[in-house]
Amino acid sequence: MGKNLKNTSENTVIVEHLVKNFEVVEKKGGFLDGLKNLVSPQKKLVEALKNISFSISQGELVGFIGPNGAGKTTTLKVLSGLLYPTSGFTQVLGYAPWDRKPDYLKQISLVMGQKNQLWWDLPAIETFKLNKAIYELPDSVYKKNLEELVDLMDAKNLLYTQVRRLSLGQRMKLELIASLLHKPKILFLDEPTIGLDVVAQQKVRDFIFDYNRRYKATIILTSHNMEDLMDLAKRVIVINKGEIMFDGNLKELINEFAKEKVIKVYLSKNTDMKEVEKIGKVKRVNFPQITLSVPREATAVAASEILQNFPVADLTIEEEPVEEIIRRIFKGEISQKNTSVPS
Repeated sequence: MGKNLKNTSENTVIVEHLVKNFEVVEKKGGFLDGLKNLVSPQKKLVEALKNISFSISQGELVGFIGPNGAGKTTTLKVLSGLLYPTSGFTQVLGYAPWDRKPDYLKQISLVMGQKNQLWWDLPAIETFKLNKAIYELPDSVYKKNLEELVDLMDAKNLLYTQVRRLSLGQRMKLELIASLLHKPKILFLDEPTIGLDVVAQQKVRDFIFDYNRRYKATIILTSHNMEDLMDLAKRVIVINKGEIMFDGNLKELINEFAKEKVIKVYLSKNTDMKEVEKIGKVKRVNFPQITLSVPREATAVAASEILQNFPVADLTIEEEPVEEIIRRIFKGEISQKNTSVPS
């Protein structure tokens, strides 16, 4: 698995039958059990990744979705070379990631929303200078890349401020710049908008979109924030309990698994809610707006009944929120895998 293989633009990332197990010590309650574990620890096997397979083309931006403990971060750590797999085949840019060859590491970057690489007590520019040396960037390349990234992130006024004095959103901007100074071909983003306010989240999303478009970088993005995915990713991979549940176009996910549609009704005057409840499941009442869900196949009939029988000022029909569809996948209500990859 350590041999360099020929890479093609169609297969920037290849994962075949990837398995990753961890051996962990079982923790039991009670003082005596704790003493026993110190002398003779009881171990158990945790299957973090169970025979997963997928491939990603050059320039793709793919959303990687899953609940906590699903295997998202483990997958990114294998792809970036931080973890060695238990079994299976993995190739990124023609390399086995865990060989951690310098030529490979200079072409990738891993950004984790909850981890810092900036020096806390120094301005970010000092970390940038260190990365310049680590990646052996010529002065002209470093200057050009820094100017482009600072401009993209609108961060010129932050470069010389002590990192500890910056807000979380400002630090995240600079973390991204530090990770991209060497213009990586592959970018692994693990919860890049976690903890940010709405404005900062949008700025980070805009930055990721622009970077992908400008440099044709391949990006794998994990996030619990559906706004990130709706804004950025056409393709999503849904993973749960170490298994891939869906791999395809985000719109296909909605069309295939959305069981209901949402009807929002704006009333011109009060009405009998019991009559409304006969048409669909009332999700929210905030007069004059009523939100209800109905089966997809009954949408037209339900809308017609509402218009004919209630004092309607306005009516809209919307798709079921992506969050609700994903929640049902995680709960096991949707179990059939779809491994088709959009062209």
